[in-house]
Amino acid sequence: MGSRQAKDALFEGFAAVGKALANGRRVELLDVLAQGERSVEDLAAEVDQSVSNTSHHLRTLAVAGLVGSRRSGTRVFYRLASGDVFDLFAAVRRAAEQHVAAIERLAGDYLGDRSDLEVVSRAELLERIDRGEVTVLDVRPDAEYEAGHIAGARLLPLERLRQHLRTLSKNDEVVAYCRGQYCVYADEAVRFLRRRGFRARRLEDGFPEWKRAGFPVADGTGG
Repeated sequence: MGSRQAKDALFEGFAAVGKALANGRRVELLDVLAQGERSVEDLAAEVDQSVSNTSHHLRTLAVAGLVGSRRSGTRVFYRLASGDVFDLFAAVRRAAEQHVAAIERLAGDYLGDRSDLEVVSRAELLERIDRGEVTVLDVRPDAEYEAGHIAGARLLPLERLRQHLRTLSKNDEVVAYCRGQYCVYADEAVRFLRRRGFRARRLEDGFPEWKRAGFPVADGTGG
């Protein structure tokens, strides 16, 4: 029979993962890393923190086994330790949505009124891609697209959408996607396109969910 001390140590080991998640910046870092591997410097810019603070948060996540790293020259790159880490992050998010009353209000404060946005499910989007009925836009930063994207999607971040608008056909429906359910890039792209007469919707969630579901993905700058 195991001792009380050994049992306490075991459950403290489980709790270490929870402790690593008990900080909004670290949870945000997992959200960014769900898109693909990134350098410390890139991550610091994404979460609006100094490189020093970001490195500290990443080390905490690494000690808990949630992220891995590699060094290339003078730069250090981080990634999620496994798909299970994304599943954990998604489960925490779902639990908060269902059981924390403030989440809906907080999401509304950040995302605004989404009642004017139509969404498309992953399954429906896949069917429409297979039939050649839709133009899919990835509106995330270039580095995230290159790390992995929906197969056939076109990279067109928000800052370049206006410039390349003439390359899109109003005969095709456009579906935009970004990092996930709480990413504003796709919302802004859809609203911009609809104001200019396009039929546009956003994917119900984002690239990590698409990839985790086993749907077709590609990497690099090609489709």
